[in-house]
Amino acid sequence: MPQHRHAPARVCPSCDGFASAAITLGGRDRNGQRRIITAHCRTCHGTGTVPPLRQLLDTAADAAFTR
Repeated sequence: MPQHRHAPARVCPSCDGFASAAITLGGRDRNGQRRIITAHCRTCHGTGTVPPLRQLLDTAADAAFTR
Protein backbone atom coordinates (compact mmCIF):
# COMPACT_ATOMS: atom_id res chain seq x y z
CA MET A 1 0.00 0.00 0.00
CA PRO A 2 1.31 3.45 -0.79
CA GLN A 3 1.89 5.70 2.15
CA HIS A 4 1.06 9.35 1.91
CA ARG A 5 3.71 11.78 3.04
CA HIS A 6 3.36 15.45 3.76
CA ALA A 7 5.46 17.86 1.76
CA PRO A 8 8.69 18.72 3.56
CA ALA A 9 8.84 22.08 5.28
CA ARG A 10 10.54 24.81 3.27
CA VAL A 11 13.79 25.93 4.86
CA CYS A 12 14.05 29.69 5.30
CA PRO A 13 16.26 31.13 2.54
CA SER A 14 17.56 33.93 4.77
CA CYS A 15 18.94 31.85 7.64
CA ASP A 16 19.18 28.36 6.01
CA GLY A 17 17.21 26.86 8.89
CA PHE A 18 19.41 28.28 11.67
CA ALA A 19 16.77 30.67 12.95
CA SER A 20 18.37 31.81 16.21
CA ALA A 21 21.90 32.80 17.09
CA ALA A 22 23.47 33.49 20.49
CA ILE A 23 25.69 36.56 20.37
CA THR A 24 28.08 37.60 23.12
CA LEU A 25 28.32 41.32 23.75
CA GLY A 26 32.02 41.25 24.64
CA GLY A 27 31.87 42.67 28.15
CA ARG A 28 31.22 40.88 31.40
CA ASP A 29 28.68 41.59 34.13
CA ARG A 30 29.37 41.88 37.88
CA ASN A 31 29.44 38.11 38.33
CA GLY A 32 32.11 37.69 35.65
CA GLN A 33 29.74 36.10 33.15
CA ARG A 34 29.49 37.20 29.55
CA ARG A 35 26.33 38.91 28.42
CA ILE A 36 24.55 36.94 25.71
CA ILE A 37 21.64 38.02 23.55
CA THR A 38 19.59 35.87 21.20
CA ALA A 39 18.94 37.15 17.69
CA HIS A 40 16.09 35.66 15.64
CA CYS A 41 15.73 35.63 11.87
CA ARG A 42 13.34 38.37 10.74
CA THR A 43 12.09 36.43 7.73
CA CYS A 44 10.90 33.28 9.53
CA HIS A 45 10.49 34.82 13.02
CA GLY A 46 12.79 32.25 14.63
CA THR A 47 11.18 29.07 13.28
CA GLY A 48 13.68 28.14 10.55
CA THR A 49 10.94 27.39 8.03
CA VAL A 50 8.67 29.44 5.81
CA PRO A 51 5.07 28.67 4.78
CA PRO A 52 4.50 26.51 1.69
CA LEU A 53 4.75 28.41 -1.59
CA ARG A 54 1.08 27.80 -2.38
CA GLN A 55 0.00 29.49 0.85
CA LEU A 56 2.22 32.50 0.09
CA LEU A 57 0.78 32.80 -3.41
CA ASP A 58 -2.81 32.57 -2.13
CA THR A 59 -2.14 35.26 0.48
CA ALA A 60 -0.56 37.55 -2.12
CA ALA A 61 -3.44 37.00 -4.55
CA ASP A 62 -6.01 37.77 -1.85
CA ALA A 63 -4.20 40.99 -0.97
CA ALA A 64 -3.92 42.06 -4.61
CA PHE A 65 -7.50 41.39 -5.62
CA THR A 66 -9.34 42.72 -2.55
CA ARG A 67 -8.54 46.36 -3.31
